[in-house]
Amino acid sequence: MNASTGVYGAPPNDLADAPPGAIQFSPLIPGATPLEQVAEGSLDAFTMLTPPGTLERRYALALALRALKAGGAFTALAPKDRGGTRLRKELEALGCAVHEISKRHHRVVTCARPAQLDIESALAEGSPRIVEDLQLWSQPGVFSWDRLDPGTALLIEHLPELSGRGADFGCGIGVLAHAVLTSAAVSELTLTDIDRRATECAQHNVTDARARFLWADVRDVNIALNELDFVVMNAPFHDAGAEDKALAQAFVDRAAHSLRKGGVCWLVANRHLPYEAAMQPLFKKVDLAIETGVYKIYQARA
Repeated sequence: MNASTGVYGAPPNDLADAPPGAIQFSPLIPGATPLEQVAEGSLDAFTMLTPPGTLERRYALALALRALKAGGAFTALAPKDRGGTRLRKELEALGCAVHEISKRHHRVVTCARPAQLDIESALAEGSPRIVEDLQLWSQPGVFSWDRLDPGTALLIEHLPELSGRGADFGCGIGVLAHAVLTSAAVSELTLTDIDRRATECAQHNVTDARARFLWADVRDVNIALNELDFVVMNAPFHDAGAEDKALAQAFVDRAAHSLRKGGVCWLVANRHLPYEAAMQPLFKKVDLAIETGVYKIYQARA
């Protein structure tokens, strides 16, 4: 294992070289090492497919540079329309002398980690914090990180009192879980999200003893989520920033297989997505509970 090389995300092999033994640091890959915990100057090289959000990206760049030894090789890349055109200036602002190329609709920048870095503002702006408008812990890069998502708000408004053991798929920072746990009849709620930052913020925000937290991809069949009485979710339909209807359908499939016979799934989704077709073969009964100009809420019985 190449213990002195880091990688963030899944850079295309033909654009950047990340050795097979490189340590993975992406918060969107369950089991990856948190980059925040890496000792300064401990890595020889780092390759990063940078995230699309400006604050999130500058934070990740700053952490990666901090983890590198002085003179360590750094490669960062992104599609041109997802932050790639800004990479050079952002790295220069952090103190780096950068070489840049354009290839396959990406910008690829390389540099050596300078002895002196100017990363404090990038670290501060991208760090977890209490968002004033929410009065909850959140972090740039997490879904709807600085506002209440309107789909989640709509589901909370119409969610009945639930009971028994349940799960919140794609829990985010725990907003929906708060509403679920207002019911005294809920005995346990598993909050799960593919984003480590979301589950960590949720642990700050949801302190109810009935809550348990799981950093995981619900599509992983090895996760023990079975015989549940209920599942709630604001079904995701983006993967790595691109619309992916298969992702939402995978969440629906996992919900159906996680519920006991007679268990219920409450789901809110953008109304243009074809959930009915995905849900009908998986559930005994599917009801459209609420429909607005933007969203649909479904109640599905296993």
